[in-house]
Amino acid sequence: MTTSKGKKIRAAMPASVSSRPHLQAWLQDPKNAAAYIEAALAEGDSGDLLHALRNVAEVRGGIAQIAERTGLNREMLYRTLSKRGNPQLKSLAAILDAVGLRLSVTPAGR
Repeated sequence: MTTSKGKKIRAAMPASVSSRPHLQAWLQDPKNAAAYIEAALAEGDSGDLLHALRNVAEVRGGIAQIAERTGLNREMLYRTLSKRGNPQLKSLAAILDAVGLRLSVTPAGR
């Protein structure tokens, strides 16, 4: 989109329209959500893991509903699931449980 003076501008997408519907549809399946979280975990960046978990939480009920299910404050949950979040194991387990996932440990296969 351009202005009358030829300047390019970005058209803002309405807040109610998702910019990533394919990811959201894919994350509806619990197996896909688990694979997505595992892939983020394998990258070794806690910020990426928390961002992935936030995407799953948004798709599988929304942050407000996840906060209600876990008993965590909604604002705290937003901060916890940010790239700079640092959740305690208890909070992480509660969030995973609320989205229908759980932690597990497997051999590294080295």
